[in-house]
Amino acid sequence: MSPPPNTHRMTAALTRILIADDQPDVLLALRLLLKSVGYVCDVVDSPGASAAALAKQSYDAALIDLNYTRDTTSGDEGMGLLTTLKRADPDLPVVVMTAWGTIDIAVRALRAGAADFIEKPWDNQRLLNVMAAQVELAQGRRRVAKLDAENALLRRGDEPFIAQAESMRPVLEMLRRVAPTDANVLILGENGTGKGVIARHLHGLSRRAQRSLIKVNMGGINEQVFESEMFGHVKGAFTDAKADRIGRFELADGGSLFLDEIANIPLSQQPKLLRILEDGEFERVGSSRTLKVDVRLISATNADLRSAVGSGQFRKDLLFRLNTVEIRLPPLRERVADILPMAADFLTRFAQRYGRTELRLAASAARALELYPWPGNVRELAHAIERAVLMCAGREISALDFSLDLNAFDVGARSAAETSRAASGQTLEQAEQDMIRSALEQCAGNIQREAEMLGLSRGALYRRLEKYGISA
Repeated sequence: MSPPPNTHRMTAALTRILIADDQPDVLLALRLLLKSVGYVCDVVDSPGASAAALAKQSYDAALIDLNYTRDTTSGDEGMGLLTTLKRADPDLPVVVMTAWGTIDIAVRALRAGAADFIEKPWDNQRLLNVMAAQVELAQGRRRVAKLDAENALLRRGDEPFIAQAESMRPVLEMLRRVAPTDANVLILGENGTGKGVIARHLHGLSRRAQRSLIKVNMGGINEQVFESEMFGHVKGAFTDAKADRIGRFELADGGSLFLDEIANIPLSQQPKLLRILEDGEFERVGSSRTLKVDVRLISATNADLRSAVGSGQFRKDLLFRLNTVEIRLPPLRERVADILPMAADFLTRFAQRYGRTELRLAASAARALELYPWPGNVRELAHAIERAVLMCAGREISALDFSLDLNAFDVGARSAAETSRAASGQTLEQAEQDMIRSALEQCAGNIQREAEMLGLSRGALYRRLEKYGISA
């Protein structure tokens, strides 16, 4: 039984086969044949050893004999092994072999879940063709299952990466240095600053860009299902486990995993996350088989993790694993130069979505956007633009269409004006005059309405109008 030419090396690459037979010479011949085309083979001589091997290692296919030393003709031992293997891994293709081949045995094996049937003595080329076909089908099914799971989990962002402000230069430099590496990255910043956009940009610049970026909101995972969500489970692991499920780490294998709101991970689950970060190994819930993944971890939070470590709510060793590199994202109020480019992009997208492509920003509206302190950061800016697109009655968006929080405007107006002044070279008085003129224009001379918009009393507004010589 000399090996044929190596026509299956493409299929065999990085493929592991389990071979079970009670005859040493058969095991040796099969191992040499399959190894000749690049398969990695584990050989065992009994049904018990087969089950034990599958419990410790995952396989792309199994090739098993139906008859063993205890019963060499009925095939019952092999049928029992076939049932055990399929119960342990329903997606494992199992090819059965026997020297006592009959139609009845073949039908029984196929009904029990066998992928194909080969008689001894075997034909080398047929055996290799059968194994190659089953391996390819199994790998294809796994790819489809993974893609289906990704499509169910992922809502890929399409935000452009806008970073013209001076305060973003350190962030860009850090991204340039860190992205090509596999270092774990912790992104820090206030709510709504765009930490998810940074994570996607980081993944897109990495060597893993062609693989998956899986996002998980740690604040949205119940502690009782944490392990199932992150590591997966096998059918029957618990009451509602009606089928095998792929966990987030397994989905991200070869790519990146983005853990948003990482500070919300329960303290009881942190050791489990720490283990996989240390050695890349885990087990699905309900299984004792250890799986290994290659994942680049990106985390994000608006919390002070060091304070959480000090209060005992977050493990110090886990923090050290997460923050190999830290990227601090500035709030939008410190990125004034980015506000209008972002607003223009949001306006284009929302105008297209709602069929309002004729809309444009009034000059006064643009000034109001730059003067507003944006306590909700980029997320609030996006919502304000979307509201304006929906509420604008004409073709030009005014500041009133944004429905901005007047209290936030009152508290932050002068600091926002100071930020705008610093960016444009204006004096603070000039910036304040612009803000008042903008509000006056938007309110069509209605003093009461303008005062409310600016968070001032009528008397305070009149004093400013008189000070700056502005006619109402």
